[in-house]
Amino acid sequence: MNNFTKASLFFVGCSIIAGLGSCTDTSEKKTNKTEKPNVAKDSLQVYVHSRVGLYEPVKLTTNLNALSANQRKVLPLLIEAAGIMDELFWKQTYPQRDSLIAATKDERTRNFIKINYGPWDRLNNDKPFISGTGTRPEGSTFYPAGMTKSELEKSSLKDKFNPYSIIQKDAKGNLSAVPYHVLFAAELQRASALLKQAALQADDPGFKKYLNLRADALTSDVYGPSDYAWLDMKNNTLDIIIGPIENYEDKLFNARTSFEAYVLVKDKVWSKRLAKYVSLLPELQKGLPVAAKYKKDTPGTDSELNAYDVVYYAGNCNAGSKTIAVNLPNDEVIQQQKGTRRAQLKNAMKAKFDKILLPVSKELIDKDQQKYVNFDAFFTNVMFHEVAHGLGIKKTITGKGFVKTALKEQFSWLEEGKADILGIYMVTGLLKKRELTGDVKAYYTTFMAGILRSVRFGASDAHGQANMQCFNFFKQKAAFIRNANGTYKVDFVKFETAMNALSNVILTLQGNGDKAAVEKAQKENANITPELQSDLDRLSKKGIPVDIVFEQGVDILGM
Repeated sequence: MNNFTKASLFFVGCSIIAGLGSCTDTSEKKTNKTEKPNVAKDSLQVYVHSRVGLYEPVKLTTNLNALSANQRKVLPLLIEAAGIMDELFWKQTYPQRDSLIAATKDERTRNFIKINYGPWDRLNNDKPFISGTGTRPEGSTFYPAGMTKSELEKSSLKDKFNPYSIIQKDAKGNLSAVPYHVLFAAELQRASALLKQAALQADDPGFKKYLNLRADALTSDVYGPSDYAWLDMKNNTLDIIIGPIENYEDKLFNARTSFEAYVLVKDKVWSKRLAKYVSLLPELQKGLPVAAKYKKDTPGTDSELNAYDVVYYAGNCNAGSKTIAVNLPNDEVIQQQKGTRRAQLKNAMKAKFDKILLPVSKELIDKDQQKYVNFDAFFTNVMFHEVAHGLGIKKTITGKGFVKTALKEQFSWLEEGKADILGIYMVTGLLKKRELTGDVKAYYTTFMAGILRSVRFGASDAHGQANMQCFNFFKQKAAFIRNANGTYKVDFVKFETAMNALSNVILTLQGNGDKAAVEKAQKENANITPELQSDLDRLSKKGIPVDIVFEQGVDILGM
């Protein structure tokens, strides 16, 4: 992963290419938005030069003085282990990285490849930006080239949807599932050894136990014990989320997981402010605006809400749009039995708010409502988005098993849409119960600005699709109006009505497990209209970032 000696801005994944801490090129330390480079008359190169400047550089730091001597020894080990996850993600998403970068002469194009972990623009519907590059494979490298969905579905292969394996085909056409811990044995053993080394230095007993169990999980693909241990930790200051976790890259079946890592430092003051909301989850579940059969689950009450400084991103979470909050583990059984941990990545959130959300709101939100957009509302909306992942229903009411299994590749975008809408629904309910302070107008207007920020992620991104669905649904319900000058004004009364209606629609779709109905909803609503696109284009023309990129690593931390 990109551990910079002199923090070259766009050298994402740099440590894989030249080793941790070895990158010294500073030629692209800033994305120069005023400089007009001498661009060749190549339409793709012109395209890249117009897009690469839409990523704003952000340094990931924290207060090292708050760490003990042992914690300062542990932190570099965690970062090094995270870098290996970046190496593995490249192998999953674009194994020919080195040859592609070597063949690319244009500096900015090389940087854009590193931002996107390949030659497809992740925040513009996976548009190819290298000549000769075809359409991005829906199954990434998880399945044999050219394999159809029906071929795997009809096969007699056991454990064909194992999230910690890839499918291979031999010369005779026989399919087999190869576990990650076999396929990537060398890398995972290195990462495991680093976690074991960190465990020896760890101060907190819970963190020590988790590190050892996670180290074992990396070399066995058995993640349950380490997930439970992670949820049991209460007093740790340092944290690392590491391994194959999210399914977003597998757009064929939404089955296979991708490698990633976050290295975190807990903000104990902010975390203490959030602790009280966990006990409210069962009551919030009961109040969901849907028939009782769609909310019969009881959320785990051992969940935690914590705020962190994130000091390192690696792999999937660092590709394209950067994650600013997580809700894990994803295992539905663990969620029901134990709960989840919601991690608010506060420093990354603040960067997105300051550098993106505020400029977006000044351009696209009604002038009289811009005063309602603030960071506390943004932080709270994102927090309850993560909480909302734990609400609703995990198993279908139609006997199709878990919702995730029934909806396959249609699951992720709808689940993100559920979290968006139930998050703001929960904020509304807590305000009415006086469990939350603030003006509902601030939360609603900031939510609207957040939609306009996230739809820029495009149709290839699950979060982008979810926001498109919400935008189009709210437009149909007149929850906002578009002024003649191209700004958006929230109707606060109709907003709440639309919020309840969309919550009902999504929860019903999930509970029924009707994949065809979800596909229909995606086709009809998860798209950007020409009018909206023209408004979004104004943001790009004014140089308002689409997302952020990180300067990160031990040198940036001053270690």
